[in-house]
Amino acid sequence: MVDPEVLVVGAGPVGLTAAIELRRRGISCRIIDPLHEPPQYAKAVGIQPRTLEVFEGMGVLGRVLDAGVPFRGQILYVDGVEVGRMELALPADVPFGFIGLPQYETERILTEHLASLGTRVERGIGLVSFEQDEGGVVATVSGDGGGTIRSQYLAGCDGAHSVVRKGLGLTFEGGAFAEQYMLGDVEVDWSLPRGYNIRSVRRTEDGPDDVLVCIPLPGRRRYRMSMLVPAELSNTGASAGDNIRHGFESGPTPQLGHIQAVLDRLAPEPARASNLRWSSVFRISHRIVDSYGRGRVFVAGDAAHIHPPTGAQGMNTGIQDAHNLAWKLALAVSGVAAPDLMDSYDLERRPIGEEVVGRTIRSAREGIGAGASDPELVMRREAQLLIDYGDSPIVTRTEDATTLRPGQRAPDARGLTRAAVAFPIRLFGLLGRDRHTLLLYADDSVDARGLAVLEAAAASAGTAAHGLLDTYLIATPGAEVGETILPLVRDDAGEFAAAYSAEGCAAYVVRPDGYLGFRMAPVSIEGLAEHLKSTFR
Repeated sequence: MVDPEVLVVGAGPVGLTAAIELRRRGISCRIIDPLHEPPQYAKAVGIQPRTLEVFEGMGVLGRVLDAGVPFRGQILYVDGVEVGRMELALPADVPFGFIGLPQYETERILTEHLASLGTRVERGIGLVSFEQDEGGVVATVSGDGGGTIRSQYLAGCDGAHSVVRKGLGLTFEGGAFAEQYMLGDVEVDWSLPRGYNIRSVRRTEDGPDDVLVCIPLPGRRRYRMSMLVPAELSNTGASAGDNIRHGFESGPTPQLGHIQAVLDRLAPEPARASNLRWSSVFRISHRIVDSYGRGRVFVAGDAAHIHPPTGAQGMNTGIQDAHNLAWKLALAVSGVAAPDLMDSYDLERRPIGEEVVGRTIRSAREGIGAGASDPELVMRREAQLLIDYGDSPIVTRTEDATTLRPGQRAPDARGLTRAAVAFPIRLFGLLGRDRHTLLLYADDSVDARGLAVLEAAAASAGTAAHGLLDTYLIATPGAEVGETILPLVRDDAGEFAAAYSAEGCAAYVVRPDGYLGFRMAPVSIEGLAEHLKSTFR
């Protein structure tokens, strides 16, 4: 086969996201995985609101929602008594909620979408080693007779036991939880409300508390259940030969009787488990690399960070690693990236990984949001809506005190209208998510001179971004901009102005990953062009 511009190693959700985002931008890639068949177990289940925003931009949102089950909240039982109920209700400005979808279904949807873009996963091909120089990366692979693949860049999305991470010589410091757990995918004949995670705990005086966690899956009364492993299934052997004890382990697997025994002890009401689909024993570690990449080789997802599954942060964080990495790789491959653009991947994502590792460890020991006084903040944080790249070198920070600052997630806004469209539209519907977007704002005070400045700024920005930028003029209903040559959208409901603290003449640059990179009011053509130089050569 033809050597690709980017080689993606690993065909889980993270690698598939990276490959899709590259192909959407016209970058050639190959994606390899040593497994001959994709796993059919629900390793990860929860999909966060922020990831659904990513999936909307990728073009798979509808299929994900069709296959998933909405999460309504969590009910906590201690010693058989309900002691807490948390509703997963997000504020009105957030377009999507939380859903449950088994990882094998997420992978199926992403794999099929990638195939529709002309790239298929090459299974049974594993990475053995690689070497890189100033011009590219040469990977040695096994399978189909072995051989080499040369690419400009390599993305390691190959999990906790990553060959890419080891080949880069990255450290992976951390530790492991002493407890072992077992998982089972079963149907349960209880009357508990649909869509709620169930957590049931019995306090013990010696040793860890007895715990049962049940997460809804698509299907009638189907759950993925997690519980402490009984002694007869405990495995003390090393994992994968690298002493990283994380994920599923070899050895005896739980049977329906093992799961029923836990239900008999901990279920909030008498319940019978049936139709065991799969089961496994697993361990949890927490580790993070010292760098997310070196030279032309990068790591993402479990190859870069592993941690407790509390709050369903792992797969979602990895998907967003890949989302961040791919648009930068695409610019680098196309030859239009600023010299230091690829450095921003580590500078932006590693602090996020460190925070997630630390938070999930605390949540595993104390509970999600333990000690927090602001439930809405906890909800937004767990939904991964509070990620902030304000310290990034490709973000132009501002000193004003507005609620929205560069580096933060660009919020959605409803009630926008434009000519020839019969119904109101959302801001996110304007963002193609494969290019930068320049949003220019004009309120009722803008005159012909101000409109000329906005139009000149749009032309200058398009040149600075090598044409890889979409521009929209968002105007109040009364703004006199009807003769503009820019695509015009009216903020009839005022939601854009409220969400973006917009007034007068203003400019906002939204990155392909949906984060605000720049804001300025009044608009400066020179200031806008200077910001874009941090991303584009």
